[in-house]
Amino acid sequence: MEKSKVYFTSFKTSNTENLLGKLRRLMLTAGIGDIDFEDKYAAIKIHFGEYGNLAFLRPNYAKVVADVVKEKGGKPFLTDCNTLYVGSRKNALDHLDTAYANGFSPFSTGCHVIIADGLKGTDEELVPVDGEYIKEAKVGQALMDADILISLTHFKGHEMTGFGGTLKNIGMGGGSRAGKMEMHSDGKPVVIEDKCVGCMSCTKICAHTGVTVTDRKAFIDHNKCVGCGRCIGVCPKDAIVAGTDSSNDVLNYKIAEYTKAICQDRPCFHISLICDVSPNCDCHAENDIPIIPNVGMFASFDPVALDVACADACNRQPVIAGSILEENKKTHPDHICGPNGCFMADHFHMTHPDTNWKSCVAHAVKIGLGNAEYELVEI
Repeated sequence: MEKSKVYFTSFKTSNTENLLGKLRRLMLTAGIGDIDFEDKYAAIKIHFGEYGNLAFLRPNYAKVVADVVKEKGGKPFLTDCNTLYVGSRKNALDHLDTAYANGFSPFSTGCHVIIADGLKGTDEELVPVDGEYIKEAKVGQALMDADILISLTHFKGHEMTGFGGTLKNIGMGGGSRAGKMEMHSDGKPVVIEDKCVGCMSCTKICAHTGVTVTDRKAFIDHNKCVGCGRCIGVCPKDAIVAGTDSSNDVLNYKIAEYTKAICQDRPCFHISLICDVSPNCDCHAENDIPIIPNVGMFASFDPVALDVACADACNRQPVIAGSILEENKKTHPDHICGPNGCFMADHFHMTHPDTNWKSCVAHAVKIGLGNAEYELVEI
């Protein structure tokens, strides 16, 4: 297979071109103009950042992407799906409040924000994918309604997948609440009894009589539960959460298959910025100091090659003093062993020793999503 092209530019600027200008030039050089945007809806898949987190991408970058789409005759919108966990993006109203608070308003970005899976995370499209783990992906409806997909990713560490890159942004980020449960587990929620007050909101919303309340504590019968996630959205005490019985490797396999479901059969273009490389996801309400210095901006039509190129670039960087990566390098072995054997730890393995980001890449290649071999073109 021919190597995929990944385009790169550093964060170094001059008095004739700032970072926003470099991003625009990167996109155009990488070929975004080859896509026919005329009168087409273009979803810009982004992470708006949990309220309190300050490592997410600045909205200025999103405006550059939206402006290019509009110049090409397209109709852009920023989008993401609701979360499973307790936080500021659990439903569309809170999600929009958080997006606006973090600067992603129509006035600052030049386009509207649409929460792809609706008010309670249940607006979804069932997308056939015929993967090894996923046969029918549950994807936010607005994301699938778009004619074109553009991913704008903040590349950083991740406590479950090793790093959060393009595949994670699209696959996990594009899943509806039920889709996220399917990736994290067998798709069935569980009750945290200490938080449950027996209000019965969950029993009223369940269409399959899968929830009962006894002695003011809810119980979910997994034989009846279909994993729709409505009980998570309706619980006023956040006492119902997604299960987490999938291993990290299986989670990565499912993310790859969800990404394929979302990307297949339409034009896609991917951008990834390596800056403020926090050790954990932007879903946290806080962000630790970066583990490595800022690197630059990358773009490609191949999401797999893009993730690999970004990981390679990160691993060429020095470790920032005082970061969790530096701390782990002092206390953890320089190799990691698991069910698939032992391998040398890189920056992301060392940051989260129980993770293996390469499992997602390998599976993505296996299912034909992209190519791990790339040619880096610096502009």
